[in-house]
Amino acid sequence: MPLIESRTARVLITVVVFAVILAFIYLARHTLVAFLFAVFFAYLIDPLVSAVQGRLHGRGRAIAAIYALLIIIVTIFFVFVGPKIAHESQRLVESLPGLVQRVSTGQIAMQIGSERGWSFETQQKLQHFLASHRSDVSRYAARAGARIAEVIQNIWWLLLIPILAIFFLKDGRVFSDNLLSLISTRPQREFAQGVLSDLNEMLAHFIRAQLILAAFSLVVYASVLALLRVPYAAVLGTLGGMLEFIPVVGPLIAAFLIISISFLYSYPHLLVLVAFLGAWRVIQDYAVSPRIMGKRMELHPLAAIFGVLAGGELAGVIGVYLSIPIMATLRIVFRRWRIYAEKRKFGPINEYAFGSGEFNPRL
Repeated sequence: MPLIESRTARVLITVVVFAVILAFIYLARHTLVAFLFAVFFAYLIDPLVSAVQGRLHGRGRAIAAIYALLIIIVTIFFVFVGPKIAHESQRLVESLPGLVQRVSTGQIAMQIGSERGWSFETQQKLQHFLASHRSDVSRYAARAGARIAEVIQNIWWLLLIPILAIFFLKDGRVFSDNLLSLISTRPQREFAQGVLSDLNEMLAHFIRAQLILAAFSLVVYASVLALLRVPYAAVLGTLGGMLEFIPVVGPLIAAFLIISISFLYSYPHLLVLVAFLGAWRVIQDYAVSPRIMGKRMELHPLAAIFGVLAGGELAGVIGVYLSIPIMATLRIVFRRWRIYAEKRKFGPINEYAFGSGEFNPRL
């Protein structure tokens, strides 16, 4: 009887601890997201810091040098490219109220229909449909504007993230060592150390691969859209590159926005644009991404899609972005826990190395 009561008490304590942790994560979710993106930023520039650390005789000096280089690169980008993007963004923002007005009243149907050779009956039907849903169009436009305003209000987080990343770059190993020192038993410490090691490798690979894919997409989008003379090519190209950071959903949103804006602003070569977007998606997903991302994430496509949908439902855009690394983290913890359980039963066994997809003997 005491044994059963002891087990019940341990289960209850575990449930309470997890409930408290989940409540804390929910209440402090905005702050935790900022710290999480600071960790991602640290993973992004850590190879550069490590590369120059020896030459500058100190990690602090290396971090300062890399940050100075990043500031110079960002400044050059905004000096040469920023004015064009800012000018197009201003024109687009100024034209949006009039565009929403024409859509909500149905006038856009007559304008686009006459330009594209639609029949008068089709134009009237579309105009009537838009006019009858005027309140819905206005509500969606107001909601989108509120979301954009919310993002602009929180733009200062972008300045906070690199500052927080400095501490992770400088003392990241100290943090992990202190965390491991809290674990008293050797098997549990080996389990935690293995999880941290795999997480370190997975996150580093994921963040750098996402940056390369996003930068490549930005260059392709901006170049091709400008070549095709798509309206607001610089803004749409930059937006397409930024949305590449969001797995699965981001590229779809980028394609939808590019086609929608081009259609509403009467771009004449819409089929050519659609063909380009479809061809680029195939090239990116089946040629570029597999070579850059590789199989290191070890996620089945079905698991990735489930993670994206669940993340979007739970935490919106941020949840979608974090879904892939979270699913990969759960897989790492499961693999390491299985090794830990086998060791407890049968003693030392072959070790699992992240990214290999198999168990490898420890040398």
